[in-house]
Amino acid sequence: MNSFLIREASVSDLDTIADFQLRMAQETENLQLVEEIVRKGVSEIFRNPLRGYYLVAEKNGEPAGVMLVLSEWSDWRNGEILWIHSLYVLPQYRKQGVFKILYHHLGEKVNGSDNYKGIRLYVEKNNVIAQKTYHAVGMSDQHYDLFEWMKS
Repeated sequence: MNSFLIREASVSDLDTIADFQLRMAQETENLQLVEEIVRKGVSEIFRNPLRGYYLVAEKNGEPAGVMLVLSEWSDWRNGEILWIHSLYVLPQYRKQGVFKILYHHLGEKVNGSDNYKGIRLYVEKNNVIAQKTYHAVGMSDQHYDLFEWMKS
């Protein structure tokens, strides 16, 4: 894990992040996203940092993985829950601890602040490999099911 550097993304990472998101949608859900829409969505994070931020895992100066971190206010906990979204690791870096180091980086942020209360993510039901990875770092899937309505 020590060979990966974790840093907050900058606007210069926009092309890489958009490319990673297009790849992720294709790999995990067989979705062909519209590149222009994805680029605008990624750009919005850089234009409006209150929405969230991206973390990038690098190896030898090259991006190996990325994740979007969003915040949710919890009135029950009087604090923020950090959500992991848009997680993608390039195939050649999988099973090398990229997610684990990103997750621990975020966990240190949560543990270092009274305002942060935990970390959540959602995973596609059939993505068993990802689910095993999340279990391996100590995450649980026992508490909630996700329901959604998406405008078509």
